[in-house]
Amino acid sequence: MKQVAVVGTQGVPASYGGFETLVENIIGENCPSDIRYTIFCSSRDSAVRMENYKGCRLKYIPLHANGMQSIPYDIWSLIRVIRGYDVILVLGTSGCSFLPVFRLFCRKRLIVNIDGLEHRRAKWGSLARRVLRFSEAMAVRFADVVIADNKGIQDYVHETYRKEAELIAYGGDHVYRDVPEEVQAKHLATYGLTPGRYAITVCRIEPENNCHVTLEAFAHSGKKLVFIGNWDRSAYGRDLKSRYRNDPDILLLDAIYDLDILYSLRANAGIYIHGHSAGGTNPSLVEAMFFGHPIIAYDVVYNRETTRNQAYYFADAESLRKLLVRPDLDGDAMKRIAEEEYTWKHISSQYCELY
Repeated sequence: MKQVAVVGTQGVPASYGGFETLVENIIGENCPSDIRYTIFCSSRDSAVRMENYKGCRLKYIPLHANGMQSIPYDIWSLIRVIRGYDVILVLGTSGCSFLPVFRLFCRKRLIVNIDGLEHRRAKWGSLARRVLRFSEAMAVRFADVVIADNKGIQDYVHETYRKEAELIAYGGDHVYRDVPEEVQAKHLATYGLTPGRYAITVCRIEPENNCHVTLEAFAHSGKKLVFIGNWDRSAYGRDLKSRYRNDPDILLLDAIYDLDILYSLRANAGIYIHGHSAGGTNPSLVEAMFFGHPIIAYDVVYNRETTRNQAYYFADAESLRKLLVRPDLDGDAMKRIAEEEYTWKHISSQYCELY
């Protein structure tokens, strides 16, 4: 049996972000019997500590997995996997500045998913960007295999580091839920929504997700928008919430953790708006594709690659407004692509082949 250690996530059961969802879905029923995962988790971020979960061993690090503690959290995890594993899977590059030292003591197969070019995100200052860029460079240099989740990231690795990366995206079929129609109707009624008569977007409220552009396009447009996000987390979000909270065409909702409610809102939307401009294959975009709605995405290479250039794309508020009034928007291609390329069974098998 091949022993695989997973480093770099908050842990499972998944309750945070894309990498956690990835781990949640490549283990369990999607994991072959000859693979045994050990997942390193944050004891500070875990509501309950367990020794085993879905056939995997869980080990805990007494630090937060994100924010200021993310780098020491990942380094501590790497120190603990120097012995006892056949493969080390590192998700993200936060602790990869440690890899030159790590490689002095561990020659086991090292696989790093470098995520979405974190050093380019607008929220980081110049020092943080330099640190993140160095960590990325160390990840590419010392990994046996680099994983890119999008062809745009794969091309970047080749052009920047002259190294070939393996292309593995994310799955999204975990969004399917068995929610009775009458329950869905009740949830829609709570928010005064009519099936198929509103657009929806779900994201973190950050400038690089072009929340301001989406809101500007829908303001007083006669087109309904449901926008779900963490509005009170930053000055940017609070300013947008103050500016648009009384617009009759915009419904601003805080993050929704009840999955039946979230499913009901997403499943009954008429259009999905995806404003992300940074990163690679975004999990929320892949998830939206499974609903089969027309998708209007911000026009960057990552979104075009994820949707195989068959969605609709906007560059500013004006181009988004023009798309909203088109009567011919269709989402059939999105569902077909999702079911062909973005199921977790397929993604899990791709990871196992690399081990």
